[in-house]
Amino acid sequence: MDFAAWFERGLTYEAFLSRYADEEQRRRWSVLHSQVTLTVGQKELLRGFRRLMKVLVVAGTWCGDCVNQCPILARFAAENELLQIRFFDRDDSADLARELSICGAPRVPSVLFLSEDNFACGRYGDRTLSKYRQVAAEGFGPACPTGIVPPAREILDSVIQDWLNEFERIQLMLLTSGRLRTLHGD
Repeated sequence: MDFAAWFERGLTYEAFLSRYADEEQRRRWSVLHSQVTLTVGQKELLRGFRRLMKVLVVAGTWCGDCVNQCPILARFAAENELLQIRFFDRDDSADLARELSICGAPRVPSVLFLSEDNFACGRYGDRTLSKYRQVAAEGFGPACPTGIVPPAREILDSVIQDWLNEFERIQLMLLTSGRLRTLHGD
């Protein structure tokens, strides 16, 4: 799959919401976005990233898991221009959604991290470990949250940290890559 071509066709966070979300969906995403706060340490970590990271996100504006996670990614990107995140609607980008399937299905959000020269570095998504722990502790509950009620602060903070850990892991992979170190002379 030509991930570089997909990246070029992707939408920014705002463009994705403008194109795919109805008024109520935009409201839900906006509410969660306003609740995503990063600590000073988290901001410093993100601002310290030195390698370009391309990130493809397959999502649905209707999906509660996307409502509760994608605004986090937008906050990360706002901290460092080297985090270039592009969003894709699951249904309008069926080929990409199939390629990024999780557990045999095109679940959302599904994320693919790319190097600056479009090599796949990692996949992540559906839900983070903290969210899965919450679902399991509650007796497995509904298959997909609605996004109508934002998550509790403790869960949101844990999910933010889970995502940050994955972004940091990929950034460290890019920083320590012999190929990229040679390319950058570091």
